[in-house]
Amino acid sequence: MPISAVDAIGPAFRHTKQQLLQPFRFVEWAKLAFVGLLAGELSSGGCSSPNFQMPNHGGGTHRFLSLGLPGTNPLLFVAMIAILVVTGLVLLVLLMYISSVMRFVLFDSVVAKRCEIARGWNRRQGPGLRYFLWQLLFSFVVLAVPTILIGIPAGMAYAAGWFKHGREHIIPLVLGGIVLFFIFLAWALLSFVVKAFTKDFVVPQMALEDLGAIEAWRRLLKMIESEKGGYAGYLGMKIVMALGAAMILAIIATIIILIMLIPVGGIGVIAVLLGKSAGLTWNLYTISLTVIVGTIAIVSIIYMVAFISVPATVFFPAYSIYFFAARYPALSHLLYPLPVPVNIPAPEPGPPLPGPIF
Repeated sequence: MPISAVDAIGPAFRHTKQQLLQPFRFVEWAKLAFVGLLAGELSSGGCSSPNFQMPNHGGGTHRFLSLGLPGTNPLLFVAMIAILVVTGLVLLVLLMYISSVMRFVLFDSVVAKRCEIARGWNRRQGPGLRYFLWQLLFSFVVLAVPTILIGIPAGMAYAAGWFKHGREHIIPLVLGGIVLFFIFLAWALLSFVVKAFTKDFVVPQMALEDLGAIEAWRRLLKMIESEKGGYAGYLGMKIVMALGAAMILAIIATIIILIMLIPVGGIGVIAVLLGKSAGLTWNLYTISLTVIVGTIAIVSIIYMVAFISVPATVFFPAYSIYFFAARYPALSHLLYPLPVPVNIPAPEPGPPLPGPIF
C-alpha cells in the first residue's frame, strides 16, 4: 500500500541528513545552493524577495535629471529604457530555460545524493527544453485566462456606461467585483496546484521515461483519480511544512542580511563621501557603476539566503520523491534498487564413493 503524506516525512528527513551532514561538505552545499536558486526551489521554503523601494525626495525625476544630467537628450533615456525592457524580457526567457534544465539537475542531485552540475546540465538538455516549452505555455495561459475573465466583464460594464455613472450601478459593480475576485482567487489556487504537481510529479516522469509534459500529466491525472485523498493530503502537508520552513528561514535570512548590510552600507557611505570630495557628479558612468555594484551586492545577499536554505532545497524534493516513489514504479526502482544476485558456483563433483564391501 502506498505510504501517506505523513509517512513520507521521515524518509525525506533521513535523506536530507545523509546528503548534507554525513559528511558535511561545504562545496556540496555551495553547489546545491546554486542549483536550487536557479531551479526556483528557494520559493518552496516560503522565502520571498524583499520589496526595495527607492526613496522619493519630492523633487521628481525631471528635477533629478536636470540637476544630475544637464544637457542630456531625453531621447537617449527613452532609448535606454526601451533597451532595458527588451533586455529584461530576453533575460527572463533565458532564466526560464536555465531554471527548466536546473530542475532536472536538482532532481538528479537529490536522488543520487550528489550534485554534479556540469554533467547534469549536459545530460538534461532534452527534457529541460520540453519543460521550458511547457513553462512558456503555462505562463501564457496563467496570464491570458484572468485577463479574459476580467477584461470581458469590465469591457461590457464600460460599454454599458456603468463606470461613467458609478453611483447608479453601485450594487452590480460591487457584486461583480466580488464574483471576479473569487474567480481570480480560484484560478490562482488552481495555477499553484498545477505548478506544484508539475514540479513534483511530472518532472520525475519526464526525467526517467523521456516523456513530454502533457503525456506525463495524462498519467498523473489517472493516478490522482485513483487516490484523490492521498494527493490532497500531500498538498496540504507540503503547504504546512513550507509555511513553517518559511518562518524559520525568514528569521535566519533577516539576521544574516542585516549582518551583511552593515559592512556593505559602510563601504557605500565611504564611497559616496570620497566621490563627493573628488568632485564626481551623477552621470552615465557613475550611475552605471552604482548599478553594477548594487547588483553584485544584491546577488551576493540572494545567494547567501539560498545557501542557508539548502536543507529546504533538498528536503522538499526528497519529500515529493519518496511520496511519489510509492506510486510510480520507475522512481521506486531508482530509489530502492534491487540487490544484485550473487551467482554461487556449484561444487565440483568429488571422486566416486567406494562401493559396499561384502
